[in-house]
Order: sequence, then structure tokens, then C-alpha cells
Amino acid sequence: MVMIIIFTIVIGALIGWLAGIFMKSKHGFWMNCLIGIIGSIVGSAVANALNIGGGGFASSIIIGVAGSCIFIAAVRAIMGKKF
Repeated sequence: MVMIIIFTIVIGALIGWLAGIFMKSKHGFWMNCLIGIIGSIVGSAVANALNIGGGGFASSIIIGVAGSCIFIAAVRAIMGKKF
């Protein structure tokens, strides 16, 4: 159980970091983790709704980064450029 939580945090941080690069935003480690985890949920929901996704590790990373970018764009639309 502990290893799953650690793995989720590490993958979430990777996804959040990649999304931060694409969206040109700078966040700390924990914010990247949060953005990555929320973005993975958003990306998975969108991918399931569109019936896309291969189910592999690489496609999960791509879908997570896309979802994180969508999440960052939505937060920026609400809060402005400061996010």
C-alpha cells in the first residue's frame, strides 16, 4: 500500500512537471504532484468519454499530461494568468 502511494506521488509529480513545461507555469514539487494527480483524473475522464487510450504506461502518461494541461488552462481561465 505504501509503495502504491509513493508510486502515485512520483508519477503525479512527473506528469505535473511535464504539464508545467508545456503550459509554461512554475510550481513546487507538491503542487506538481497535485496538478499531476488531478490532471490524470481529468485526462482519464476525457479519454473514457471519447473512448480513446491504449491502456499502457506511455498512453497513461500522455493522457495524464493532457489532462493536467486542461486542468491548468481551466484554473487560469478562472483565476487569471497568476496560476
